[in-house]
This record gives sequence, C-alpha cells and structure tokens, in this order.
Amino acid sequence: MMVRLTHAGLVSVVVVNYDGADDTLACVESLRQLEIEDDRLEIVVVDNGSPGDDAERLRAAGSDVHVVALRKNVGFAGGCNAGVARATGEYIAFLNNDARPHPHWLAAAINPLEYDGSIACVASKVLGWDGSTIDFVGAALAYYGHGFKVDFGHAASPMENTACDVLFASGAAMVIRAEVFRRVGGFDERYFMFFEDVDLGWRLWLLGYRVRYVPGSIAYHRHHATAARFGAWREHYLLERNALFTIYKNYDDDNLQRVLPAALLLAIRRGISLGGDDPRTLDLANDANVHEGKLLTVSRQTVAPTYAIDAFVDALPSLHETRRELQAARRRPDHEITPLFGTPLKPNIEDARFLDGFASVNRVFQPAARLGRRRRILVATGDVLQPKMAGPAIRAWHIARVLSREHEIRLASPHPCTLAHPDFPVLQADDRTFTELEAWADVIIFQGNLMRQYSVLRDTKKIVIADVYDPFHLEVLEQSRHLEHEARRFAVRSSTEILNEQLMRADFLLCASEKQRDFWLGQLAGVGRINELNYDTSERLSSLIAVVPFGIDERPPVATRGVLRGVVPGIEADDKIILWGGGIYNWFDPLTLLRAVDKLRSRLPNVRVYFLGIRHPNPDVGEMRRTIETLELADELGLTGKNVFFNDDWVEYDDRPNYLLEADVGVSTHLDHVETAFSFRTRVLDYLWAGLPVVATHGDALAGVIAAEGAGIAVPPGDVDALEEALYRMLDDPDVQSSCRASARSLAARFRWTEVLGPLIDYCREPARAPDLLDPELAATVRDPLDLATWRPRTIRRDVDRALALVRRGELTQLVQKVVVRVRRMVKGY
Repeated sequence: MMVRLTHAGLVSVVVVNYDGADDTLACVESLRQLEIEDDRLEIVVVDNGSPGDDAERLRAAGSDVHVVALRKNVGFAGGCNAGVARATGEYIAFLNNDARPHPHWLAAAINPLEYDGSIACVASKVLGWDGSTIDFVGAALAYYGHGFKVDFGHAASPMENTACDVLFASGAAMVIRAEVFRRVGGFDERYFMFFEDVDLGWRLWLLGYRVRYVPGSIAYHRHHATAARFGAWREHYLLERNALFTIYKNYDDDNLQRVLPAALLLAIRRGISLGGDDPRTLDLANDANVHEGKLLTVSRQTVAPTYAIDAFVDALPSLHETRRELQAARRRPDHEITPLFGTPLKPNIEDARFLDGFASVNRVFQPAARLGRRRRILVATGDVLQPKMAGPAIRAWHIARVLSREHEIRLASPHPCTLAHPDFPVLQADDRTFTELEAWADVIIFQGNLMRQYSVLRDTKKIVIADVYDPFHLEVLEQSRHLEHEARRFAVRSSTEILNEQLMRADFLLCASEKQRDFWLGQLAGVGRINELNYDTSERLSSLIAVVPFGIDERPPVATRGVLRGVVPGIEADDKIILWGGGIYNWFDPLTLLRAVDKLRSRLPNVRVYFLGIRHPNPDVGEMRRTIETLELADELGLTGKNVFFNDDWVEYDDRPNYLLEADVGVSTHLDHVETAFSFRTRVLDYLWAGLPVVATHGDALAGVIAAEGAGIAVPPGDVDALEEALYRMLDDPDVQSSCRASARSLAARFRWTEVLGPLIDYCREPARAPDLLDPELAATVRDPLDLATWRPRTIRRDVDRALALVRRGELTQLVQKVVVRVRRMVKGY
C-alpha cells in the first residue's frame, strides 16, 4: 500500500461506490454539512469499477471530491484501501455510500483519538435511516469467526449511549488513525467483502491498539442489501470463507487448535441446514435414498461452505505467511482480547438440526473453554476517589483500570468522587446505590470496613473478593495506644472482628506479600477457613488467598512543572532533597529521621527534607499523634523552614511525579513493631517508579529487597547514626546514587500493576464461590473466634462502627467519653 504524506488534523473520508452514484452523491452532500472546518476535511470517493457513467458523475460532483476510478470491482476491502492510498489525512474515516453522517459525526470521533493515544480506531453509532432502529451500537463475535452487531434492528439498546471498548468497528461508519491503518496493513483484500472490519478490529487489539465505541459519533444507514443482488448463497460463501480467514490469522496457537476443527464442522452443518437437503442421501444404510447416475441436485446454500473451505485451503499458503508475521508482532495475549467477543457461544442460525449439532460440537471440542467472558465487577473502596487520594484508593483505582480491559467495571466509594475514567464509571455510593451495584455485579472486590458498613456486601450471594493488603488491626494497636484500657481493648477487638468477618465471608482474598500471606493463613485457620474442601481445591490454598502487592504505573513518570527547587521558600536549585513520600502515621518513625538530619546538616548544610503530606485526603482520618510530635521536634531542633519542610495539605496523585523527580533520595523510617513486620510500604514503590535511591529502616517487606537489589540502603530501626551515615553516603557520592537509581528502575519493572495484579486477573476470568462456603455443614463451622458470650460483638455493631470512626479521625477524648461506660458493662471480667 502506497504511503502518502499526511497533514496533521486533516480527516480523509473514504466512500466506496459501486453502481450507486445517486446514493454516493447524496452522501457527499451530507459530508459537506459536517460541523468541521473546511480545511480539516478531505473527501475521497472510490468508484469500484462501476458499469455505466458513475465515475463521470462523481468527478462532476465538485472540486472538493477526489475521485479514484478503478478498472474493476476489487470489493469493499480493496476499494477502501485504494481510497486510503489517495488520502492525505492524519485520520481516515470510512462511510458507506448509502449512509449520511450526523453533523457532529467526525468531531465526536476525533476527540478520543486526540486525547488518548492508546485508541487507534473509533466505532460510530450507526442507526437506521430515520434513526428509529439500531444498526450498530456494539460488536460481538462467535468463536467460529462470525461477527454480530449487538441489538441490530431493535428500537433501543442498553449499550447504545455508553462509551466502551469493542472488538471491532462497523465498516459502515468508523474513524481510524491513518498511520495505524497503514502500519497494520489496512483491510485484507482477500476478503472482498464481509468481516473485513471484524478482522481489522481483532488485528488492532492483537497488535496493542484499542477500538472504542463512541456513541456521540452518529451515522444513519439506508440498507440497500447490496449483496442480495448476487444471491444469498454467494453471501453465505463469503461469510464462511472469511470467518475461516479471520480465526486462522488471529487466534494464538492453542486457541486455533481447539477452534478450527469445530469451525469447519459447523460450517458444513450450517450449509446443510440452510440448504434443506437430506444429508443421508449417500448413506448406503438407507436403501430408499440410493440414487443412480453421477449427478445429485443440491441447494447452492448447501455447497457454499464446502466451496468456502476449498477456497480456504487454496489461500492457506498466503494466510500462513500473514499469520506468521502477525503472531510474531503480537502485543496482547488472547485472554485479553477474547472477553470482547461478548457472545462466543452464539449460534447464528436457529434451525433445530443445526442447534443439535452445535451443542454436540461444543460439548466434544469445548472450543470456547479458554475464551472466557466479560464479567460485571464492582470495585469498592472506603477511601476518597479524588485527585488527592491515599494508598487504598490508588490501589482500587488501578484494580478497576486493569480489570476494565477484560470486564465491565464499576468503581465506588461512600465519599464524593471527582475522578473520571473513560472505561468505567466512578460512583459515590450510599446504601441504596450499593444495593443496586450488588444486584448488578457478578463479582465484588472491596477494601477496609465496607462489609461492616453496608450489610448488602456481607449478605450477598455473589462472589466476594476481600482485599486485605492492609492488616489495619495491627495499626490500631499503635494508633489506640493512648486510649484508656477498656476503650483501647474495644478498638482493637472491633478492628479484629471486622477483618474476621471478611475472612469468614470472602471467596478469595488478596494480600501484599508472602509474609502477609502466612499471617493471614493463621488468621484464616482461626476462623475455620483452612478445611478439607479448600485444601482439596488447591493444596497451597492459592484458590483462597493470593499475593497481590501494591503496584507501579506502567507509564514512566514525567515532570510537568517545578514544585520544590526555587518554588518552596528555602529550597534552592542545588540543594540535596530527601523526600518523605506520604503521610505521617503513628507507626512511622520520622523522629529518628529529624535527629539524623540535625546531625547531617553539619556535613551537608544544603540538605533538605520535604514531607509530602500531613492532612490525609480521607475526612475520616484525622491528625495523628505522630504528626504533632514531628512538627514539635522539627521546631525544637530549629529545622522547620531551614532544613525540614512540610506540605500542610496532600499532593494530588497525578502531581506526585513532579516531587519524586526533583528529589535526590526517598526515605522511609518506621518503628520496630508488629505492624512493620507485615507492612508493605507503598511510598517506597513510588521511589522505585521514579528511579529514586531509597534509604529505609529494616523490617518491612520492601526494605530487604531494596538492599539486596542495590536500589538503596537499609539501616536498623531507631539508629540515628546509621541513618545519618546512609543519607550522607547517598547524597554525597554520585556513583552510589547513580548505581542505586539504575537498580531502582530495574526493580520497578517487577511491580507494574499489570504484573502484580496477575493472580486477580486470572481469578476474575474464572471466578467461583469458595467450596467450603457452599457446603452447608462446613459453612456452619466457620466462626469468629471473638464471638464469645461475654463479648457479643454482633449486638454492638453500631458501637463498633462509631468507635472506629472516632479513632480514624483522631477524636480520642470524645471516644473515651462516649464509649468507656458502655464498654465496662460489655467486657466485665476482662
């Protein structure tokens, strides 16, 4: 295909004509009514070897129409490619000649292409000529290669007004990047017509691009049933042949071996069913059907798939070469593409005999066993989903983002949500909304105490995934340290009960490290979940709990503005900046850091420490005792505003790269206690993402990895001298810093979200209720070890919620006043 010079911003609309000049001229006139600047529109009309004077009439349509006159009919695929060879636009739009666009057709389609580089092609909404019926609002594909238009001919569709990824765009109205269209080889001209758009869409996904349905991009299609004039059997022949072309080229090896035999068998059965012939005619066991002579009269519909298979055999050498090149260039595995099929097991005819054969083929060959289906997944977090968000919300956001590539996702929080994503809605949910979302979902993934807050999440019969990457009952041990005895016991037991409730109900659990997994296995044993049914399903209990660490964005960080050097008063361009990359919580040890910096400034006077955030974005999390102590110590040592600086608010999630990329070292110091042993410091992952050397205290899951991989230095907890020396070495020795930066970037690749979420991705492809929870006898043995007569947590559920809210907000005095009297009555004898 000839590659032409392209003009940025220009859209070339390609219209293919065959013996339909009246329709084509009307289409051209409607293109002139588009609400787009004249200098951004190029009209290319391809006359596909029409008989008569079509080419002359099209040339007379006006100087703004570029006519490509072909000597013979090369089909829709060849005609479109010929138009693209003449086009000079950055974008190519294809429009059937018997269609007319809405005035906003192109503007709506180009918008997502301009703001999202991962989208290569936009599928337009296509309606009937008067707009009362649906032509195309969504794509579907059966495993044997036949494509379908979702809700074709219906008056309405639940999908029609929701933007979403689709497997392919309808060739009747679509827009694609010209450079991508040419790079992937355009439409396959061996198809002539039918399913060339299906093949192109599948190919785009396979090569790493996306196809996006955009409901605001609208066209109206008249439908002249062009193929009908050639005979239904010729259409049948092309459909069967091209479907075989499509599956042969695009499936991976494993799927092709499973699917191709089934597709061949079904093609033959479909032809016999449509032709209405008796397939027993040649069976010698049926004497009445033995015929003399060499000729047998059968329907053209019956022989159409036989001829199609023969044509497929003829094309195999060239198809095989195409397949070899395409599979070598593959960027997405099948399991990321096949959920877009939507209807992999859809039969395309309703004949009873065909359906019997369809069921038999599927039962024996199981061709769709690995194709999966799109599921409805609710991802719920108790944290705020706003530009300023903390770890749990960030984790939920990326879980939703990655899973949305294969499934239909809803992301929800009880708090106001201002984030938006093109692939799924982000919702603020109350009791009613969570009830509606539970009814909608196939799978529910949640964090924190949402199951306690919303009973529908506890009582649901749907598949439940509990994300327990944060063992917050260990945090509460430290966070509640200064409460009175009874109130502290109440807070610790309450948080433990909430987590036990999740362990008892979850069908699948996520944790952050192998050490955490061992910890949770112990707690799972305590509530009765380590039993024979779960063990027999997976001896390692991997079907019950999996390690899914916190992750790192696949995109490298990019600086968009200056935030520290020369911006924050007291921080200059040549200063040595240490970044504390998150909040100050009671289980951290910033006090040792301040004392180390107080010593370090005598050797490095230009050392600066910047604390990224003090005020937590979640309104339920108040100022913590450790924050106050840190501010007081910085003042006492004379560091505030000189060597130590505090962001009194919180940094927006998308603004983090600017701070990370200006820093010289990332630091994480914590206390030597049980929370540290089972923690997973997400801020350290930010450092790795930015290639930032790390200085951290020993004890958590990441510190040892960082030291072993040479991405930083680990020091003993509470050791001021060791910390001061490590910071000095990192800041003063360029070679050490350069080596650590290289190791940090290398280590970061292991923690990309698409990598760490692998166990969750696999589980969601074939989710299932936990076997022990489905067994009435065994489920009855699952219990909360704190559910004692003297404790009675089920009777004080509301008190537990209130107590935890007060702890998180830091309102400890109020908690003591409101709870102590009631606690004394409930925990008599403790």
